[in-house]
Amino acid sequence: MPVDILIGLQWGDEGKGKIIDLLSPKYDIIARFQGGPNAGHTLLINDKKFVFHTLPSGVIHRHTTNVLGSGMVIDPVILQKESLLVSNEGLNPFDSIIISSNAHLIIPSHKYLDAYNEEKKGSAKIGSTLKGIGPCYEDKIGRVGLRAGMIFKSDFKKRFNELKKLHFEILESNRKALSESEEKAWFEAIEFMKNFKITQTEVFLNNKIDAGAKVLIEGAQGTLLDINFGTYPYVTSSATIAAGACTGLGISPKKINEVFGVFKAYTTRVGEGPFLTEQNNETGEYLTQKGFEFGSTTGRKRRCGWLDLVALKYSCMINGITGLIVTKSDVLSSLEHINVCIEYQNSGGEKIDYSKLDEDNLSIPVYKTFEGWNEDLSKEKEYSNLPEKFKKYLQFIEKEVNCNINIISVGPERNQTILK
Repeated sequence: MPVDILIGLQWGDEGKGKIIDLLSPKYDIIARFQGGPNAGHTLLINDKKFVFHTLPSGVIHRHTTNVLGSGMVIDPVILQKESLLVSNEGLNPFDSIIISSNAHLIIPSHKYLDAYNEEKKGSAKIGSTLKGIGPCYEDKIGRVGLRAGMIFKSDFKKRFNELKKLHFEILESNRKALSESEEKAWFEAIEFMKNFKITQTEVFLNNKIDAGAKVLIEGAQGTLLDINFGTYPYVTSSATIAAGACTGLGISPKKINEVFGVFKAYTTRVGEGPFLTEQNNETGEYLTQKGFEFGSTTGRKRRCGWLDLVALKYSCMINGITGLIVTKSDVLSSLEHINVCIEYQNSGGEKIDYSKLDEDNLSIPVYKTFEGWNEDLSKEKEYSNLPEKFKKYLQFIEKEVNCNINIISVGPERNQTILK
């Protein structure tokens, strides 16, 4: 089958953008199936940095068609901003990007609701990106949302005002109304959006697949943020796992071939929620600074810790991973010892299975310790030249997870990648 999926196996930020960019030359179509501008996929090409929150990471390749699927929520202002960035690179986004008519639109008051909901939760907040994602998905499920295909309807402004009114009925009475400039910018972005091909992308994709086109499906966020299987309630509002690709794009599971899983050589998390291997110490700070662990969407400092193999095995299981990709390997190079969580125990020392991380953090991580390799990996091009201690670390992961690591990223640039 000509359809492959690339999924993040942790709490997002695994480096999917770089890998999508790396793999894109082999594919005709790159398609996103869920999420919105809460994603942040960073590409570093010849010292030039690109950060896309809405557009698929294959958009800077001239030969690819890029699909924003039905499972996505789209902020027209951010779509316009990123499209202009692509235009500045000499590419025509209106020719290379296709938008699902069923994708839902984030309107400005969704962000007001997002901030209001977080404020109400107080100390129980989930760490939302405040991009309006959750409220937009709530409107989708509540069947009151605005779809991309509606922007061409004569009563679209009326529908917008009705939804805005509904939002401000929920908000406290002292909340200000939308500013005139905010609403004006949104509708200007809607006019810009009308230049794209907005259609039934499920029909487009299936026709192309049947004709032999090769499709790479790009996941956003990570498995442990999945609305059904993540560390609930500290999750995103969509299905981030491989199965979500089928519902988010309208593709049959029978058409899926490979499912690639991306993970960091350590673990990070943005926002609230359980994180058993988190290191609130010098090691955690080292990982933050060496790995430049700051959110590409929010700019927030990421929480850092050791690799959690229990969670990684769980992610591989529910996604049906056929090949692994490890990133940020170079970040570990200067550490004298490296720990890997191999099991969880309860307070009585009994082994417990992974069934979502307990939000009360009652589980205790058990570590296996590896000797560090203290060698710079960032300039290596061949697997055979890698330090033996690093190879031992990778081989242990492969054995525990029962899946081969096919790609090793040793730096942020496209060419800092080893194909194993």
